Amino acid sequence: MAVGSKDLSPKEMRGFDDDRLVDELRKAKEELFNLRFQSATGQLDNHGRLRAVRKDIARIYTEMRERELGIGVKGEAK
Repeated sequence: MAVGSKDLSPKEMRGFDDDRLVDELRKAKEELFNLRFQSATGQLDNHGRLRAVRKDIARIYTEMRERELGIGVKGEAK
């Protein structure tokens, strides 16, 4: 997992329901916006956090797409 990333490992995300995934996506996008704003104004201390949040967003989108297609760990159990 990327440095500075939260507890959004793929294994834990599989346990989330759809509403929780949407909520986590909203939070991550909001954090990315704030980090970009800090970067533009020269106030950002940890530039690696930008990359970590982008990867978290990608993980969430991947999990949502796997559920939509019915693939992945949760889809195989059905």
